[in-house]
Amino acid sequence: MLYKKQVYLRSDEGFVDALVRNYGREDFNELIQIQAESFPPPFPSELWWSKEQLDNHVTLFPDGALCVEVSGVLAGSMTGVIVEFDPANPIHTWEDITNDGYIRNHNPHGNTLYVVDICIRPTFRKLALGKLLMQSMYEVVIHKGLERLLGGGRMPGYHKHANTLSAEAYLEQVVGGKLKDPVLSFLLNVGRMPIGVIPNYLEDEESLNYAVLMEWKNPFMTL
Repeated sequence: MLYKKQVYLRSDEGFVDALVRNYGREDFNELIQIQAESFPPPFPSELWWSKEQLDNHVTLFPDGALCVEVSGVLAGSMTGVIVEFDPANPIHTWEDITNDGYIRNHNPHGNTLYVVDICIRPTFRKLALGKLLMQSMYEVVIHKGLERLLGGGRMPGYHKHANTLSAEAYLEQVVGGKLKDPVLSFLLNVGRMPIGVIPNYLEDEESLNYAVLMEWKNPFMTL
């Protein structure tokens, strides 16, 4: 499947041209640079995408390798992998379900498109590119006839409230509008629904290693 979608996005200067497309090997250096800009030190550089991981993305599941250009400049990317998900057994780690970002576990016969990563260049974050990429992945879910888009959402605001709230109570406060979380609030705003809290999902000091499993169900399928 070749994915290509062109839209206009509102900016401070009017409207700018944006293009969502599949990324390829010619984009690898720029995608790694975007990771460096998005996750500067003290974030360890060894956790940025490697060319081996990116090569697996475009080889094993190119349909799940999307990027967005703004006026011809690469501004962000989003990567997914198809897995078989059992709602009765939802607990997992990011490392296990994404094969540590290498997606060698990609299952073309699975039922779920799982979000491996989404990353937007800091200088472009006012353009709602994350929402655009998320909607594009919803379209991939529909095109592939999958049941859902799924992923673990960080809760980076949780460390500020961990002394008084459990992770589950923090999620309730965010959903209820009493607290705002940079990641969870974004995911709620783009249509993702929380399933539950997962402990030890990813080494993440701000989230105290918790994540919220959040899904978007394919509206054309009866689950």
